[in-house]
Amino acid sequence: MVDQATVLEQYHRDGYAIFRDVLDAELVAEASDHVEWLQRKHPDVRPEQLGHQYLRDDPFWIRLVSDDRLVDIAELFVGPDIALFASHYISKPPFSGQPVLWHQDAAFWPLEPMEVVTLWLAVDHSTPENGCVRLIPGSHTTPTAATRDAAEVDNVLGAEIAVEVDEARAVDMVLAPGDVEVHHPNIVHGSNANTSAKRRCGLTIRYIPTSTRITGDEQPFPSALWLRGDRGVNTYQPVPDFDAGRHFRYRGAGEGSSRR
Repeated sequence: MVDQATVLEQYHRDGYAIFRDVLDAELVAEASDHVEWLQRKHPDVRPEQLGHQYLRDDPFWIRLVSDDRLVDIAELFVGPDIALFASHYISKPPFSGQPVLWHQDAAFWPLEPMEVVTLWLAVDHSTPENGCVRLIPGSHTTPTAATRDAAEVDNVLGAEIAVEVDEARAVDMVLAPGDVEVHHPNIVHGSNANTSAKRRCGLTIRYIPTSTRITGDEQPFPSALWLRGDRGVNTYQPVPDFDAGRHFRYRGAGEGSSRR
């Protein structure tokens, strides 16, 4: 049983928290199979870039991000009225997985106000050897810094924070499949390249209170989904029906809504 007060105290102090064994092994295995299915479907897309443009009409992805165990965690940080803003598989293949350079998520997102929490769901074991997330504790208390283009090395974002980062303070987020790491939109974080023989895959899930407005040009935003409570200020994507001819098959596929 998680001590909510302790978790929230750590989050407010350090900018992150970890929840262990959130999802069952069978669902995590389905998520792993889903990533492999997406890679076969989109062979020209790097596996670090399996974002919402490839997921927006995907019943399994919706089933995953709307799982009550994940949304219950999000509710601790954003309250009872919850929507999905965005989500993205970052799957670093063995030996060639790209790094994510130091950055703050808030620098990239069209949200007003910047009230959002990221849940990073581990699909694989995530370790320093295969390029786990690294965070600078306490850096969430600093303002959002400028970014700059970064093309010297191949990397997931193509950009980095434009201020010096004290990497000696970094903490590795070592996670097992089914664990969840939660972090603040202003925390400085990144990850190294995967030069190991083991894949490192995680799903980022960005939850917002429905009072936060998504201000992107495309409305409804491609990955905006209403999940819980009052619908708030945004418009949302419809939940697609499962189609065996074009969707990933999973437990319960086609049995009512993808949202559980």
